[in-house]
Amino acid sequence: MTNYGWLSQAQAVDGLALAETTPGPLIMVLQFVGFMAAWNHPQGLSPTMSGVLGAFVTTWTTFLPSFLFIFLGAPYIESLRGNRHLRGALGGITAAVVGVVLNLALVFGMAVIWPRGLAGGTDWFAVVLSLASFIALYRLKTDVLWVVIGGGLIGVARSVLGR
Repeated sequence: MTNYGWLSQAQAVDGLALAETTPGPLIMVLQFVGFMAAWNHPQGLSPTMSGVLGAFVTTWTTFLPSFLFIFLGAPYIESLRGNRHLRGALGGITAAVVGVVLNLALVFGMAVIWPRGLAGGTDWFAVVLSLASFIALYRLKTDVLWVVIGGGLIGVARSVLGR
């Protein structure tokens, strides 16, 4: 994987946390990445102007292809529904999306549990909170909203009280 230095590992985790804790599509984390990448590398503009332009360009290029596919492809969807070859291709795309989501979970999980790399030590607080959240969600069937609010409050308390 190539590192372009667009944003730090902490900023990437912040972007995912922002996307997970606010209403709206998860894809908006891309807008945060576009903003932060442009903010960190303004290229002659003010950081604010560069960040706003970076967020706009990221949002535009994220959603424009989808809208084009929908508007141009909508008339043909019904005729393609029964196509056996297309069904196989869509199955492959679904598998690829699952792989991307799994990869993201692993990358962000490692960034939270080992924030200073594997040699930097394990953040045991993050491990315990992750396990408690997993148990609350899957074993106790707690609503995800309460798990997010509880995790946020525990994180704020930890920050206020000091590590």
